[in-house]
Amino acid sequence: MSPPPRVTVVIATYNWAPVLPTAIASVLDQTHTDLELLVVGDGCTDESADVVGAIDDERVRWINLPTNHRHQWAPNNEGIRQARGTLIAYLGHDDLWLPRHLERLTAAIDDGAVLAHDRVLMVDPGAPLRTTPAAGWHFRPGTWIPPTSVLHRRDAVEAVGPWRPPDATGALDPENDLWARLAERYGPPTPVATLGSIKLSAAKRAEVYRDRPSIEQRDWLERIRACSDPEVELAALEGRPPPASTPPAQAWPLTTRLWRKVNAVPRKVRGRPTYTAVERQTDRRRFKGLPDSSSDRPGR
Repeated sequence: MSPPPRVTVVIATYNWAPVLPTAIASVLDQTHTDLELLVVGDGCTDESADVVGAIDDERVRWINLPTNHRHQWAPNNEGIRQARGTLIAYLGHDDLWLPRHLERLTAAIDDGAVLAHDRVLMVDPGAPLRTTPAAGWHFRPGTWIPPTSVLHRRDAVEAVGPWRPPDATGALDPENDLWARLAERYGPPTPVATLGSIKLSAAKRAEVYRDRPSIEQRDWLERIRACSDPEVELAALEGRPPPASTPPAQAWPLTTRLWRKVNAVPRKVRGRPTYTAVERQTDRRRFKGLPDSSSDRPGR
């Protein structure tokens, strides 16, 4: 067996094989090459295994969980469990990294960070391109940092505990819950000022898991590869309209929006979260075109 790599990259995926080649390509394009890539299926039943198996690189490995857990928490935990690297990075299967992403973040770890994250270009339907975090942003427990932008020490998660499922995190999404627990023990995450990734949020794209498009990912990979300095050139796109390959904006169903408003009133009176992680996950899955295990909402 080859010596352990420094970084283990985890791509959690479920039945959207057409986007995997571009995500994987953006990992293999990294200037930091001391890595392994674990593509972890959440009970995939499509052609994802064949797509990953066709990648001619010994650093890439396919793992498929026996059942579907309906969220990335389980694939991420399995990736950490099987990791050989001392550092863990995550990449959404429909997102892309810029070439120096891991190089910049490993340098931050070398400087003493436990968890580091860089900036993300958000490509949302119907909205100007924007980067996050915004200028002047400061971390507060419970705030969102895209997992795609994060690198952390593996031993830190082993110390605070693994990713938790939505039914164990209350109002916080599982990633926000994990970042908060890490911050409580080790201090706030370390921001890196450079742009490191492109996020094409499935939660903003109606029926993507039914239609399984990949044109946006291919378009952005070509853009990244065509840049002489992607960190600077793509960051300069902030405020511009989304590219033509971006689908039109589509609002969440009226029934979902009304349900949220009606249920918020009594919960505020009782001092409870107005929208739990489980409910948020259920609504997102329906909007994205993923099947739900129940025809009713959680808790009803």
